[in-house]
Amino acid sequence: METFSNNHWDSVWYISKYLSEPTATDPGARGYHLMDEFARRGLKVTILSSDAGHHFFGSEGLGEQRYAETMNVNGMRLIRVRTLKYTRQRSIRRVLSWIDFELRLLAMPKANFPKPDVIIASSLSLLTIISGLLLRMRYRCKLVFEVRDIWPLTLVEEGGFSKWNPLIMVLACIERLGYRYSDAVVGTMPNLVEHVGSVVSVAPPVRCIPIGYREISNDKAETKANPHRSSFSVPSGKFVVGYAGSMGVSNALDTLLLCAEGLVEHDKIHIALLGEGDLREYYKSRFGHLSNVSFLEPVSRREVSAFLDRCDLLYFATQASTVWRFGQSLNKIIDYMLAGKPILGSFTGHLTMINEADCGTVVPAGDVSALRGELLRFEGLGSAACARLGYRARQWVIANRNYQVLGSEYLSLLKELQ
Repeated sequence: METFSNNHWDSVWYISKYLSEPTATDPGARGYHLMDEFARRGLKVTILSSDAGHHFFGSEGLGEQRYAETMNVNGMRLIRVRTLKYTRQRSIRRVLSWIDFELRLLAMPKANFPKPDVIIASSLSLLTIISGLLLRMRYRCKLVFEVRDIWPLTLVEEGGFSKWNPLIMVLACIERLGYRYSDAVVGTMPNLVEHVGSVVSVAPPVRCIPIGYREISNDKAETKANPHRSSFSVPSGKFVVGYAGSMGVSNALDTLLLCAEGLVEHDKIHIALLGEGDLREYYKSRFGHLSNVSFLEPVSRREVSAFLDRCDLLYFATQASTVWRFGQSLNKIIDYMLAGKPILGSFTGHLTMINEADCGTVVPAGDVSALRGELLRFEGLGSAACARLGYRARQWVIANRNYQVLGSEYLSLLKELQ
């Protein structure tokens, strides 16, 4: 394993309001695993994060403590900051929670932290780049602006906000400052460089470090042996098209469900939807009567693997939005590829991992007719052809999206900044 050895740098601070730690049922999120790779390679890593989100990322809250610190086996320090709580994604309390986190972060004592050589300010919240800029001036270190969602563009394109909305204008100003005064920009989407260049005339280096996975532990065998597999109420003898994830506006499941409505007489294809979200009950009330659609109850992440194994084809969708011209890096596609299944997407934008791996196809976002044609085509391919596509998906993601690989790519960028 490559180590990060030099005479000058040995300390990284990673600031992210939302950061998930590994648990027995959740493998944890991108930021945690990338920073763990840094620690494995000899860097002193300090993570500064919040204890508040629309779903909580830890096992317990902080109670009356202002901060809580833990250290993992590789010496990575994780400091949780007690922050204003909220439950709804679209609420003023969420914005107030962003502000509260940044103020508490800046005010907290840091004398016992290793002085940073580089600070990585990771959105979302976009306000974190302000803290990153202030701390960069204080410690005279390098700053990396990490972009996981392109805000405020996403709010304008998919949230229905006007670009003249005061909040949008403030966020746009913050975004410009981040791009203009950071030493590098890291994004999870492959074509972020085009967006950065459209926002600032003089852009820093832009690198794609996408979402990945921690490790493989013969999970296909574990999945097939999972006792929960039989609990999924999916008809046998059907070609099962599966979706696992949130059911909200941005997930654009209308296209698939309208397609299912037109395929009721074609009794070989069955649509199975697993998850929850703001639109789940609406979808159930409108499409739940269809004999070729099943709405399955949310389950633990471990059981999701059993569901994916039960399906013949896995589906994802996005809204038709200019945001996607810069690419995507959806968590669910990593899970789908690891499941070793062919993938069908309703997506218009920059080429995806599916194209690179040649393990499926995409149709234009919102095009019900094109989606119907592809569903019928996949159903007619046969199990051997689908298995070959799934094998390519799994092999590609193992080779290209392991966090050891992504961690090395990230460290290469840091070395370039010295």
